[in-house]
Amino acid sequence: MKQITAILEGFGSTLQLLIRSIGYAGTLPRQWGRFIEQCYMIGYTTLPIVAILSFFIGSVLALQAGYSMQNFGTQQFIGSLVGLSMARELGPVMVAILVAGRVGSAIAAELASMKVYQEVDALVTMNIPPARMLVMPRLAASLVMVPVLALIGDLVGWFGGAIVSKYTAIISIEPEAYFAVLRHYTHFKDVLNGLVKAEIFGFVVVLVCCNIGLNTRGGPREIGASVTRAVVVSLILILVLDYFVTQILT
Repeated sequence: MKQITAILEGFGSTLQLLIRSIGYAGTLPRQWGRFIEQCYMIGYTTLPIVAILSFFIGSVLALQAGYSMQNFGTQQFIGSLVGLSMARELGPVMVAILVAGRVGSAIAAELASMKVYQEVDALVTMNIPPARMLVMPRLAASLVMVPVLALIGDLVGWFGGAIVSKYTAIISIEPEAYFAVLRHYTHFKDVLNGLVKAEIFGFVVVLVCCNIGLNTRGGPREIGASVTRAVVVSLILILVLDYFVTQILT
C-alpha cells in the first residue's frame, strides 16, 4: 500500500512540475544561455558514447543476422533488418537509456545537492521559481538534442552494419547493395517514428530526474538514493512507454 501511495505521489508531483514548467515556456528566450549550456551537456557530451555504441550495435546486429539469414539464403536483406531495427527501436531506446544513465543521473545529483544544501530554498526566497530556472531549460534542451542523438545513432549504426556486411566472409555484401536494400525497406516514416520516440523518452527522463532531485529530503546519503531512484524509474518508464508509443505509432 505504501508503495502504491508513493507511486501516486510521485506521479502527482511530476505532473505538477510539468505544468509549472510549461507555464514558464515563454521565459525561455531570456534563458538562452542556460538553454545552450544544457544542449551542450545533453547533446555534445553524450555524442561520443552514442556514436561508439551505435556503431557496435549495428555491427553486431548485422553479424548475428548474417549468420542466421545465410542458412536461408536471404543475407542480401541484412540492410533492411539493420535499417528498420535501428530506426524504429534500437536507436531511440538505446539513446534514451544512455541519457537516463549519463544525463539523468547528473541532473538528479545536481538538483538533489541544491535541495539538500538549501540552494533551491534560496532561489525561492529571491522569488526565482526553480521550475523556471532549473527545469524549463533542461526540458527544452532534451526536446532538441535527444532526437538529434537518435538520428546520429541511426546513421552510425547503419554504417557499422555496412562495414560488417562487407568484410565478413559469410555475408560479403557490397555497401552499395546494402544501402540500396536499406533505402528500399526503411522509409522516412520509420525514421520519424523513432525520432518521436526519442523525443518522448528524453523529455520524460529529464522531467522525472528533475522532479526526484527537487524532492530530495535529508542529507548527503539521500542524494545518492535520489540518483539511483531517478535512473531506475527512468529506465522502467522508457520500456513501458516504448510499448505504448509503439502501439500508437504502429
